[in-house]
Amino acid sequence: MKQRTVFALISAGQRPFHFADIGQQLHVRQDFINDFVKIANIFNRFVQYSTDNVNLTIVSLIAGFMNAKGLSRKHMMQGIEHSLRRLRTDYIDFYFVHDFDENTPIEETLRTLDDLQRQGKILYPAVSNWAAWQIATALGISAKERLARFELIQPMYNLVKRQAEVEILPLAARQQLGVISYSPLGAGLLTGKYGVNKRPEQGRLVDEKRYADRYLDERNFVVADRFTKHAAERGIKPSTLAVAWVMSNPLITAPIIGARDLQQLEDSLAAVEVEMTPEWRNEISSLSVTPQPATDRSEVLKGWR
Repeated sequence: MKQRTVFALISAGQRPFHFADIGQQLHVRQDFINDFVKIANIFNRFVQYSTDNVNLTIVSLIAGFMNAKGLSRKHMMQGIEHSLRRLRTDYIDFYFVHDFDENTPIEETLRTLDDLQRQGKILYPAVSNWAAWQIATALGISAKERLARFELIQPMYNLVKRQAEVEILPLAARQQLGVISYSPLGAGLLTGKYGVNKRPEQGRLVDEKRYADRYLDERNFVVADRFTKHAAERGIKPSTLAVAWVMSNPLITAPIIGARDLQQLEDSLAAVEVEMTPEWRNEISSLSVTPQPATDRSEVLKGWR
């Protein structure tokens, strides 16, 4: 992402900026780390030299997997100091714990977040990529022990990855949690570049194994073809429509968008101009498989749908 793209984000009204603590992830490529540092420096220069009254929301993330040293108190205390220093800020608005750490008690993680909030280093704890039962357990501990609780969650959500509809989104509704979902384009699958007989030579699904493992299923390519055809019939770019579909879910506070260049950014931002009716949303939803409910007694289910 170049400097003009970062500036365009802010000029277009982009206020939340999402940064990840990746310093301890040994498997991250050095070129990715270099790009991340460049983006952070551009961000810092904008904030330092801007004459506008810029109100930015800084979202940071600390990982819970083992090679990042998990969600222990020690690692989180070290991680917050590193993030504050790199971002040149006194506090982080939303501090995400990312991926569940089965080796650290949930209460230890929550007490650390509570201390960070009391110290003024974070405004609100948040959570990403936890299962609904894990989030519910944490909320129960926070209530019982009177600790800071998760106020924002970050699930994956797009037309081919709708598992969040089963338990995570209903949980968010009941507990009044904000939801900023990620991957609205399905790692590029829903941009019109992919289909049953269509594969680009480059892209996340080609270049990165984790995305290939996540999305390279023939059923997903069938959905991609249907979706691309539907977007063409409506006279709208697939990437714009994919973001608009996510935004139209009443339980999504906002989707997280990413862009390699200005054109991709503009296509995603155009989603705010799409006036999607419930009927249109249902029509698009029918292009993919609705996930099964969390109980076999579906006739007793009640919720946001």
